Amino acid sequence: MSNTQDAILFDRITFIGIGLIGSSLALSARKSKSVNHITVCDINQAHREKALELGLCDVATGDYIEAVKDADLVVLCVPPGSCGDAAAAMAPGLKKGCIVSDVGSVKQAIVQSVGVHLPDGVHFVPAHPIAGTEHSGPEAGFAELFKGRWLILTPPAGTNEDAIKKVTTLWERAGSQIELMDAQHHDMVLAITSHLPHLIAYTIVGTADDLGDHLKQEVIKFSASGFRDFTRIASSDPVMWRDVFLNNKEAVLEILQRFSEDLTFLQRAIRWGEADKLEELFTRTREIRREIIDANQA
Repeated sequence: MSNTQDAILFDRITFIGIGLIGSSLALSARKSKSVNHITVCDINQAHREKALELGLCDVATGDYIEAVKDADLVVLCVPPGSCGDAAAAMAPGLKKGCIVSDVGSVKQAIVQSVGVHLPDGVHFVPAHPIAGTEHSGPEAGFAELFKGRWLILTPPAGTNEDAIKKVTTLWERAGSQIELMDAQHHDMVLAITSHLPHLIAYTIVGTADDLGDHLKQEVIKFSASGFRDFTRIASSDPVMWRDVFLNNKEAVLEILQRFSEDLTFLQRAIRWGEADKLEELFTRTREIRREIIDANQA
């Protein structure tokens, strides 16, 4: 499907929270002429002012009810732990037929915390764009962020098909590849592809921070690509990632246990000089990297 089509998908879109993902989707929706009017609702006044200054929206407000009035699509772009409270605050203002979506990297917890507040006649289509940078805030957004990246939809059973189709089309116009997935399966997949790597990165950088000042400064000074890449991941939004781990606890702990067992195997191989085991592991994992590159996800 073309990124630029004449057909308006939504007359009015409201973004609840306006950070990297929300601002990028707003810019994309404008660029593809998918929307007539955009409202931003953010409790941070500086974010509201910046969103208006950058032309991300037509109206910015801190009032949830006012923000969603007459909205055809509402996109929750707040941390996972705040989605339920945001849904409760805006629910009385949602019109019948409105579609609610989100961009959270945890799905089961959001489906539960948001769905319970939505009135009859409002359609919930949970979404997770597998895209991002280490930057945050409304000024971090750019329309091309989602180009060639996956967008996972996890609509609950019985979700309105037209609502799913309209959300799908919006993301396709943003350049995303669409995958439908069960919310529980999504959370397990993301626990290994995203959540565990972030947890490891935060831990490694935290270990460096706990070193003596002189040694820590040398680590920073001589950080080659390995440590540098970990610091990039570990500079991500701390509130969002706090909520990710707390709201995907079971899957993260399951994957973390498996990782701990594999790490113990690696410790033993190093301790006993088992070169064949080390080389076999490194050879096998290098193939995974090649597959990622071949899939254009590097």
